Formats: sequence, structure tokens, C-alpha cells
Amino acid sequence: MSDIIINAENLKKTYKTGMVEVRALVGVNFKVKRKEFTAVAGPSGSGKTTLLNLISGLDTPTSGSVQLNEKEISRMSGAELGDFRRDHIGFIFQSYNLIPVLTVTENIEYIMLLQGVEKKERHRRVIKILNEVGLEGMENRKPIELSGGQQQRVAIARAIVSRPDIILADEPTANLDSKTGSDLLEIMQKLNEKWGMTFVFSTHDHMIMDHAKRLVSIHDGRIEKDEIR
Repeated sequence: MSDIIINAENLKKTYKTGMVEVRALVGVNFKVKRKEFTAVAGPSGSGKTTLLNLISGLDTPTSGSVQLNEKEISRMSGAELGDFRRDHIGFIFQSYNLIPVLTVTENIEYIMLLQGVEKKERHRRVIKILNEVGLEGMENRKPIELSGGQQQRVAIARAIVSRPDIILADEPTANLDSKTGSDLLEIMQKLNEKWGMTFVFSTHDHMIMDHAKRLVSIHDGRIEKDEIR
């Protein structure tokens, strides 16, 4: 198995609104190795979220290619792409994206249900991950009964419990106060170090930038700097 988990080559993305064209990415080359803790940083409109959307298969490039585990996802479509994302990529969004009618346990279990993981194993994983993210005793609460920080902990648990190859986090601390954001960043760092999980963030949060082991700076759709700490 290759040490490279993501290999994006000459990525270009152009959005059209009427007669206006916006070049969100301009020939970006981007590789991610297993076990990295990487932040893609830049101002609003720099292209960082577009890059995450393309390497996750949530959007398709205008040109260029994206490979995850040496499989080209930029050409997948429909059910094939959905199944591939389900089994290989964990997502953490700034808006949490929890299902409001489901409990904490049910939200965390959701991807495993789609994967066909048996009930006993789902329960074992949920108990373990609740302990990892500090949500013991909250198994039966609904999202509305949780604080923003607690909801994001559920989102982190849901993203990692199915053991994906990579976790993509789009501005995960944007809606949180600095203390809560710091606590969640510490959880993700421990998961990276303890379990060898690969994280890629898009962010303009200096706290995440400071703690990233690799910082990729993007501006006007181009990578300007790529630093290993």
C-alpha cells in the first residue's frame, strides 16, 4: 500500500454565474501522506474549501485528477462515488450536520449501519468513541439537548468511528468559542497520534494552523507555501 493517500494533480475548478467565470483553483498539485495532520489555510475565497470538496468527491474538477488510495475518484459518479466516500472518508463540517431526530448513539452509528456493521460491533465502537471524545452518559440525548461543542464532538465521533482512511474537516472550529475549539483540537490531535488517523483541515483559525504538522497556504486558487513543521 502506498504511503500517499491523496494525490491531486493539476486541479482546476471554474464556476460560472451567467457570463461571469470564477477560477476557484488554478492548477493545484496536492499530495497527502498517511498519518498527516495538515491544515490548508487561506482567506475567504482563496480556494481552500473548494480543494477539500474536490479531494473528497463532493465536487468535480473542471480538469485534473484526484486519487484516493490510488483509485481515481474525480471520474466516479453516482452510487459508486457515494459508496467510496462512505467507506473511505470521514467528514467534519462547521455546521455539525447531525440528524436532529436521532440520538447521539444513532448519529454516530449511522455510517456503520450503511456499511452493514453488526449491532454488537456498532455498540462496542460507540462506547469506545464516546469515551475518547468525552461524551460518556450522553448516549440518548438529541442534538438539540447538546451545546455546540458537544454537537461537534458527536460529529467528530461519527467521522472517525467507521475507521475511514482520511478525515476532512472544513472549518471545524468556526462556530465555537476558543476554549471549546482548543479542547476539540486536542481530541483530534490525540486521535492522530494514538490511532494514526489522517486529518486534513480547511481553516483560517490560527489555533489549528499553529498545531498543524503541515501547513499549506493557498491564495487566489494557488498553493503559495507548503511547510512541514
